[in-house]
Amino acid sequence: MKRIAIKVGSNVLTRDGSVLDHTRISALVDQIAQLRGRGIEVILISSGAVAAGKGLCLAGEHLDDVSKRQLYSAVGQVKLVYTYYELFREYGYLCGQVLTIKENFFDPEHYKNQKNCMEAMLEHGVIPIVNENDTTSVTELMFTDNDELAGLVTRMTSADMLIILSNSNGICKSADQDAEVIPKVLPYDNSWMEYIRTDKSSAGRGGMMSKCNFAASLARDGYPVIIANGKRNNVIIDVLDNPDAICTRFVTR
Repeated sequence: MKRIAIKVGSNVLTRDGSVLDHTRISALVDQIAQLRGRGIEVILISSGAVAAGKGLCLAGEHLDDVSKRQLYSAVGQVKLVYTYYELFREYGYLCGQVLTIKENFFDPEHYKNQKNCMEAMLEHGVIPIVNENDTTSVTELMFTDNDELAGLVTRMTSADMLIILSNSNGICKSADQDAEVIPKVLPYDNSWMEYIRTDKSSAGRGGMMSKCNFAASLARDGYPVIIANGKRNNVIIDVLDNPDAICTRFVTR
């Protein structure tokens, strides 16, 4: 593999949904640095800006939900990217911010410009950190969640694989913490749906159903997807190097 997209959710990056977990982010950067050392390009699709903003300022009660989200994301995105910048710099790597909206993937000119930007970053060894621009997105223009964004970025950059890091080990056969995980999902096999809970995470807009729907669609189009627990130590390296690692793999054949 030469290029991997990694999507990490808010519940992985934050504590209590409002404070950035510096230890967890540092561990994520450590693993991405290992991949870069192997010659693998990485595109990071990172949630966490809105949650981080909630821990930095308190929105007035007079603001509606959209305005609160805009405020929190504007403040939190600065904190989030600066944290990544400082941690990647310790390894001698540069990262760059790519804030996007849904329209950029469906307007040909915007699509071309965004794709060219990320390709230029990768060509020069810069790690793109992609997130939705919540300061300008409003409800009808928003992505379903960052899982949808991750899928679109994977296709746009022709990544060899997408790894989705959540607070779950994958598709579990029950709600028990130590429940058996479905290790592999074949294209057009929808039997996994019976095990999916429809509730959403506390910090994110999506849920496991959303992740799996986008993962299944990507796998059918030739892009393998891994869903794994981002809070597990060294999880990225483990799922790539160990075929028996705990995760759910959406395979292409």
